[in-house]
Amino acid sequence: MHLSDVDGFSRLIKSNPERALQYLYESQYETLCKQVYLILKDENVAEDIVQEVFVEVWKKREDLNILTSIEPYLKRACRNRALNYIRDNAIKWEEESALLDQEDTGFTSEQYMNADDLNKEIQTIISEMPEKCGIVFSLSRYEEMNYATIAKELGISVKTVENQISKALKILREQIYKKVKIE
Repeated sequence: MHLSDVDGFSRLIKSNPERALQYLYESQYETLCKQVYLILKDENVAEDIVQEVFVEVWKKREDLNILTSIEPYLKRACRNRALNYIRDNAIKWEEESALLDQEDTGFTSEQYMNADDLNKEIQTIISEMPEKCGIVFSLSRYEEMNYATIAKELGISVKTVENQISKALKILREQIYKKVKIE
């Protein structure tokens, strides 16, 4: 069986899920850990995230309907979990910091809820961006890395980082504008 054989994997996951998961684990675990490590720079967290993805595949094995090969599916799932990890940890830090510096802003609870909805929408848009674009944007905005550091970490040029940030901002503007227009 080859990972690009969509029908073969779909049949195997339904007929012999243990063997299918073992095959995936043996063939993809290390690669996925490296991918997540490039985003988070924490080996233990990277391994945890990849294991969580495998657990989710196991839980959803009977309903799993993958239209492409399994490899891109796993990569996207790991990437999205890594980006969620960045977002969630940035939010925790911001919440702790906000509690220490709390002051009356004059905002109503409804305004705070609208801001929370907007933040969730932004996270959805980021998770749907092309992989490199979403990673570069998240590292810039949530990890507060400068362009040179991002370029060095990802092995790309500063110009590529600039282009990916511009692309991400354009996607965000367009998607948010569409959402506002629809509502």
